[in-house]
Amino acid sequence: MEVVIRPDAQDAARTVAGIVQQALDEGLGTLGLATGSSLLGVYRDLARRHRHEGLSCTDVHAFLLHEYVGIPADHPQSLAAVIRRELADHVGLDPARFHPPSGTAHDPAAEARSFEHRLAEAGPVGLQLLGIGANGHIGFNEPGSSLASRTRLKTLTDDTRRANARFFGSIDAVPRHVITQGLATIGEASHLVLIATGPHKAHAVAAAAEGPVTAACPASVLQLHPHVTVVVDELAAARLEQRAYYRCVARHKPVGHRY
Repeated sequence: MEVVIRPDAQDAARTVAGIVQQALDEGLGTLGLATGSSLLGVYRDLARRHRHEGLSCTDVHAFLLHEYVGIPADHPQSLAAVIRRELADHVGLDPARFHPPSGTAHDPAAEARSFEHRLAEAGPVGLQLLGIGANGHIGFNEPGSSLASRTRLKTLTDDTRRANARFFGSIDAVPRHVITQGLATIGEASHLVLIATGPHKAHAVAAAAEGPVTAACPASVLQLHPHVTVVVDELAAARLEQRAYYRCVARHKPVGHRY
């Protein structure tokens, strides 16, 4: 795991957008997308790069990490709609190559299994973008999720629903259930890139990067993956005990080394 500490949230977002652009330039075929406040800055910088620097996602297949159950894809707070609004419509992503789970499927559990199958057929995701919840969840894999879990129907905790209530107006409007890629499914991507910003993420970042691998902090499973880049701002890095080491590594990267 490589931990990259940036001065602020904007710098962190630019760093992650640069990692995505580098992967696209090298022929990335499948991109995994997530939602969350820390990722919005990444998507805005990718849109800027599309407008001014020629970045294009025209040939990329994009798979969404998760979706709320019970709201249609055109609902403004469906996660598919958020991705379209914040990214897909601004980087040349072909709508036919955008693959979210269906939140309105008659049988959400069957839809989860079908999405897992579609993901497997597309081959490993080349680069998976991730955020992290204050309780250490990635995707919507809440604490207690199996480290071997696959795409499935999950129940959100009240804490997670409360954190997302700002997008819906009240916690009562936040769906109780989601379809989410499991931790083992996420781990099949070739490169995992997680971004976290702000002081409220500091505890989760430290637990994920330096704590024990445990279902109590689902993001700690990233420690078992061979290629993970964690990009944080100074506030989110505040509880990391190995900050000096991470800074030293950043200063002395081998020539030609890439994230």
